[in-house]
Amino acid sequence: MALKSVHVSDVPNFDHMPENAVRALSSPRFPRGPDGVKASFKPPKFVVIGHRGNGMNMLYSADRRMKAIKENSILSFDAAGKFAVDFVEFDVQVTKDDCPVIFHDNFILTEEEGSSISEKRVTELTLPEFLCYGPQRESGNVGKSLLRKVKDGRIFSWNVEDDDPLCTLQEAFQKVNPSIGFNIELKFDDYIVYEDETLVHVLQVILQVVFKYAKERPIIFSSFQPDAVQILRKLQSVYPVFFLTNGGSEVYNDVRRNSIDEAIKLCLAGGLQGIVSEVRAIFRNPGAIPRIKEANLSLLSYGQLNNVSEAVYMQHLMGVDGVIVDLVKEITESVSDFIRPAEEAEESRHVLEGEGKLTRITRPKFSQHELSFLLKLIPELIQF
Repeated sequence: MALKSVHVSDVPNFDHMPENAVRALSSPRFPRGPDGVKASFKPPKFVVIGHRGNGMNMLYSADRRMKAIKENSILSFDAAGKFAVDFVEFDVQVTKDDCPVIFHDNFILTEEEGSSISEKRVTELTLPEFLCYGPQRESGNVGKSLLRKVKDGRIFSWNVEDDDPLCTLQEAFQKVNPSIGFNIELKFDDYIVYEDETLVHVLQVILQVVFKYAKERPIIFSSFQPDAVQILRKLQSVYPVFFLTNGGSEVYNDVRRNSIDEAIKLCLAGGLQGIVSEVRAIFRNPGAIPRIKEANLSLLSYGQLNNVSEAVYMQHLMGVDGVIVDLVKEITESVSDFIRPAEEAEESRHVLEGEGKLTRITRPKFSQHELSFLLKLIPELIQF
């Protein structure tokens, strides 16, 4: 990545921010502190966030829903927005020529002539080089084939039912419904030790796009990179910054990444607003939830168990503030049943009574059989 001489004073901060970015704080999803600056993120209801839009692509899965729409695409964000999601989550990296793009993997693969596989790091590509992979927006243009390597080393053709071109962060702001919040994950390689200068530069580039195009859209930043979230919190005070952790399912040299308790320490030391934890870590260590609340932090979760309605319901009962999910349609429908505000339920009851019917929707619609299944599921949930 090309580095420039960067000073913290050069990075946009609250004093330099356009007025429309500040107005985003008026969203009910961003309660304001007494000074008008966002000091914490306390959502007024249980939040549902679409993972990489309408769900990640698992190309080896037998579940067609995991291969329906290209992840991290405008098409996927729009698809998620048709349901009751509060945010869509996506991964942002910065290209060699300083353009924030949306892509999850550190490396991008294609099949070259002679069936050889080409593998290049996203951050070492220019924007035109990055955009030449996959389907193209210009009619008649054919992009490079797009492949994906999974954790066990297998490589799959990135075939989905509804494909879409790769996109930039700016495009997402300009093309996706402004009522949909963005959970922007700042993507860094787990196996690279980053200098602070590099992190400041990357974050500066991303913030410039956010401040220019976010307008009133709610934004949450998050990252697994401990130094990045601390630096980002120092560079801006408008949007909440969350630390991502898998809660100890993998062990890293950086101890800050190895448990929820370490995540709490990092958040308190850096003035962050919350934690995004792998869901199994929460079930394995439920006692961490009151400690998180006592620290005035919010807690979101991610992971495949969030595609199970019962697991999501249990988190709601435990005090988790929201979930990142792949099965957006199914989970938003399930969540709407058990978190609908009482006043909405009362209003619906009166409307239905006027039609000669009576119903109450203030309690979760889980059967005794489903709740029994949930109780049996808990021992499985806490195993890594």
